[in-house]
Amino acid sequence: MPDKVHHQYEGLLIFGDPHLEGRQPNFRKDDYPNVILKKIEFCLEYCRQHKLQPVCLGDLFDKPRDNSNWMMGNLIEMTQHTPIIGIFGNHDCAQPELNDDDSLSVLVKSGGYKLVSAADFWTGSINGRRLVVAGSSYRHPIPKTFDCRLVPQVSDKSGSKDARPPLVIWLTHHDISFKEYENGRTSVHEIENVDVLVNGHIHRRLDPIVAGKTTWINPGNITRRSRSESNQAHVPKALHVKVSDVGLKFEDVVIPHKPFDEIFHEAMVPTEQSHGESAFISGLKELTNRRTDSGAGLNEFLKENIGQFEPDVADQILTLAKEITQEDAHNYA
Repeated sequence: MPDKVHHQYEGLLIFGDPHLEGRQPNFRKDDYPNVILKKIEFCLEYCRQHKLQPVCLGDLFDKPRDNSNWMMGNLIEMTQHTPIIGIFGNHDCAQPELNDDDSLSVLVKSGGYKLVSAADFWTGSINGRRLVVAGSSYRHPIPKTFDCRLVPQVSDKSGSKDARPPLVIWLTHHDISFKEYENGRTSVHEIENVDVLVNGHIHRRLDPIVAGKTTWINPGNITRRSRSESNQAHVPKALHVKVSDVGLKFEDVVIPHKPFDEIFHEAMVPTEQSHGESAFISGLKELTNRRTDSGAGLNEFLKENIGQFEPDVADQILTLAKEITQEDAHNYA
């Protein structure tokens, strides 16, 4: 049940999967943690300017635990007066359920992040309409129906109550069977009394699907994590949800970002070898100029070149690489 009805907002801003962490992931070459913090701050400032409630689709963090104190401090400070509502994703929790050892729980306890669910939802009165935001966090089932009788009635200035059913938005963090997404596990279906379902987890933008009276939307994330072909075309965006007397309207909000080539190292290409130098050693030298905290370049390089060595030598190389990348991950936690 909601703890109160919110009256101060004019709509929502929904954003997906920031994947905040304190080290450089994959092939990113910029100041990743501060770049992502600025993206979140942009969303919160946009909400303050337009009187919107910020909403997160999960995976606020990339690593569930041991995130840097300076980063946590910045998050708590920026959400102190503009708290986020949302769900948790698979990267937010080390176990199937969120618990006290996960960083997101710290933000929840500070009041900067309010988890919503089927039983504990957010509700507001916007432009004369009742609005509900509920959700299914990672691994939580998506319902077949929502009981609108749980939503409190709201009186307008004249004292009369709106007899119409509330507008309901459902948040999810699931592998949903959108078109052009090959890993879908959850089929699209009508959810009784739910107008719109907005999904995180799938990082690229996918075409909406209408199932009965429920529209399923996958806006994609605001953070480009990998040097993939789809990310080259992806434009980080949030959804501005406008509420009117006749229903819901969605408009894209582009999140400030740099061109793909400015934030990712380019793919390695064969280089001219010095006399007597093997291609393997030459490639390792190039990696020193493209070092990433996650060891993404090293892992990709080894995957392509390890087959030239005897099995026992290859095993030793892979073991050493694993130890190095794990040590880096600990140092940047």
